[in-house]
Amino acid sequence: MVASLAVVGGQLLTGLVDVTTDVAALDGGVGVWAVVTGFEGDVVCARFEDVRAASPWPFEPWVGPTRDEWTSSLDEDGFTKGVEAVRDAIARGDVYQVNLCRVLSAPVAANADVAALGAALADGNPAPYSAVVRLPDHGVHVASASPERFVRRDGHVVISQPIKGTAATIDGFLAKDYAENVMIVDLVRNDLGRACEFGSVEVPALCAVEPHPGLFHLVSTVTGRLRAGAGWAELFEATFPPGSVTGAPKLAALEMIAALEPVPRGPYCGAIGWVDAERNVGDLNVGIRTFWLADDQIHFGTGGGITWDSTPEGEWAETELKARRLLSVASSQ
Repeated sequence: MVASLAVVGGQLLTGLVDVTTDVAALDGGVGVWAVVTGFEGDVVCARFEDVRAASPWPFEPWVGPTRDEWTSSLDEDGFTKGVEAVRDAIARGDVYQVNLCRVLSAPVAANADVAALGAALADGNPAPYSAVVRLPDHGVHVASASPERFVRRDGHVVISQPIKGTAATIDGFLAKDYAENVMIVDLVRNDLGRACEFGSVEVPALCAVEPHPGLFHLVSTVTGRLRAGAGWAELFEATFPPGSVTGAPKLAALEMIAALEPVPRGPYCGAIGWVDAERNVGDLNVGIRTFWLADDQIHFGTGGGITWDSTPEGEWAETELKARRLLSVASSQ
């Protein structure tokens, strides 16, 4: 059995000492924790005793499936019908935006090591909020190349940086992309406001353009100050799942996601990262561009925000664009 480890925030965590599903353990505790929260709300927090710089860190070469072994939970026809269903709901006034996703899966060897995949991603698709968490006894095998911050906390100060809007070129953004971003920023402001001091939530940056491997994103920044007595549990309750991967209004969007997506998202679109409980600091990503291993299968999610201006063909193409580079890294051919 391979040992537990995590590579989060540029740190290699080893020497597992504690695992819990209680987010409250992250407040007022001891040690450095790796955190994996699935989109459906399941949480694993793992405390490690040894922390060092993540480079270099041990791994074996990754051997993945061939490119033609990947299958999708929604084929192009099913996905485009989902886009039309969301547009119909927008026309009725039920929602403003829904993030529609599909999960790609392929077989892998029973002894496949997600840490090796994480190292391959770090080389082939470096990302600012990358993470690897391997907890064999708890069924957690996750490697993320996420470009998006869900929430960073430093004491009482919190920051979220939602991504909405994707283009293949720096000048390729559409009006739809900016509309997506502004809607989700408003949602994130509302979410943070449920846990932060009144009047402390601000938007210092709106729709900034960021380059990432193979594409460009629009990224906004929302900040706030936690109210007295609020900690990680209250912050999660107020903001999870991340607004950029749900839609607006959030509860109505979640109902549509449950109706339209045939399989659970799992770690994809959840939150992955680290918390230093002693220093009261932590940083969690939005679990996009994320792979996970389960039952001799590798899984990967891709999706996008659907608005009234969306076209089925354009949204399918966006999911392909987001997946292309990552799948080339994770596949053997």
